[in-house]
Amino acid sequence: MIKYMKTDYNKYMIYFIALIAATGGLLFGFDTGVVSGAIPYFQSYFGISDSVIENITTAGLVGAVIGALFCGRITDLLGRRRVILFSAVIFAVGALWSGFAGSPVQLIVSRLFLGIAIGVSSFAVPLYIAEISPAKIRGQLVSMFQLMITIGILVSYLSDLLFADDANLACWRPMFYIGVAPAIILFAGMWFLPETPCWLLLRGREDESRKALSRIENPALLEASLAQTKAGIEQNEASAGWREIFKPWLRNALIIAVGIMFFQQMVGINTIMYYCPRIFLMAGFADNISAIWASVGVGVVNVIFTIVSIYFVDRLGRRKLYFLGMSGIVVSLACLALCFVFSQSMGDAGKWLSIAFVFLYIIFFAISIGPLGWLIITEIFPLKVRGLGSSVGSLTVWVFNSIVAFTFFKIVKAFTLPGAEIIVQGKSTGNPAGAFLFYAIIALAGIIWGYFYIPETKGVPLEKIEKHWREGGSPRKLKKACRD
Repeated sequence: MIKYMKTDYNKYMIYFIALIAATGGLLFGFDTGVVSGAIPYFQSYFGISDSVIENITTAGLVGAVIGALFCGRITDLLGRRRVILFSAVIFAVGALWSGFAGSPVQLIVSRLFLGIAIGVSSFAVPLYIAEISPAKIRGQLVSMFQLMITIGILVSYLSDLLFADDANLACWRPMFYIGVAPAIILFAGMWFLPETPCWLLLRGREDESRKALSRIENPALLEASLAQTKAGIEQNEASAGWREIFKPWLRNALIIAVGIMFFQQMVGINTIMYYCPRIFLMAGFADNISAIWASVGVGVVNVIFTIVSIYFVDRLGRRKLYFLGMSGIVVSLACLALCFVFSQSMGDAGKWLSIAFVFLYIIFFAISIGPLGWLIITEIFPLKVRGLGSSVGSLTVWVFNSIVAFTFFKIVKAFTLPGAEIIVQGKSTGNPAGAFLFYAIIALAGIIWGYFYIPETKGVPLEKIEKHWREGGSPRKLKKACRD
């Protein structure tokens, strides 16, 4: 077994490769967040209802489901690098199409198309990074994907703020156009990066695998690293299809992939990311631009504490961060719900308390289940089905993300008690208190589920994780079993 020391790998090259690939996360975040600031403007521009807004927002997520559903197998066949290049092209075309949309229907279709790239990148990029990373720093590098998502969201909020103009309802168009720039960066960068050594070896291209590995591995350990990857592949000689994913020995891995992404989405994170300005208007902000400014604050906090998570993920470990974050999410959501329950009697104090608890919620999400979801799904599946396994996790994200986006205003309306309505820009709207309390209850259930199913994978080689599943090991005992 290879013992990684400080000089056992080309540290700077690995970080550079991971950074370029993680630009896919920036695009993911940008195209997720940009719609938030654009909504107030194209809603007025087209004169459409909240229901149509939910359809436009959800269209991108349905596209992401399609991308995650069909591209797992393609990634295993064509390679991680080619699929990321393909997603960059879709990002660029989708951004232009969204900005040129002449009707709500065209906007729905363009967002659906753009969503395919989001779904593809959501598993291809973390998978690519995981397969070029040494075990010692794998958590940090894969978490860069989540960091770039948060940076992308922040950039989208700043872009929204740059173009926001209450006197020009068409200002939403350049908000979408700007997404072409990072798509070009991703395509140009990935063009010069290697395919992962794991995938090349899996396809029988040993010489190319050795060449790719030589760019990131200590020359003295190159052959040993190659032999270790070979050994992992030889344990998986059978054809790797969907049936493999559902075999009994991978049951725990599948439950973890679906479960962690279910809770990542169903604690309501994307109600904040998609509808942040609208929520802040409900909290008492007077105009769209002020609400977008508050959203920028959310983006800044998200980035800062995702960086904190990257620092601690390979120090404290996955389980400690998970339980710390989920506990904080429960508390902050419950307090946020109370702020809206008593919003009429609290006045301006309620507005600023609402912002504080939104920020607190983002902090706990950013240090825990946000990056951990993407990291863990790349670690728990064996090489032969890692593409399909990551695809399952990504598919779960987008299915439940779509549900959250499509139902938020409906839940707000359903859980608003008579007399508790909020007036936003002269119009009566629902009160989100019940929705936030609903998400808090789900987060509480996530803590209970996590006790049994969140594995500690810190510093554990991917080959040992596979061995643990084959031996019938439980998620809770993975770290201890691999240490013995």
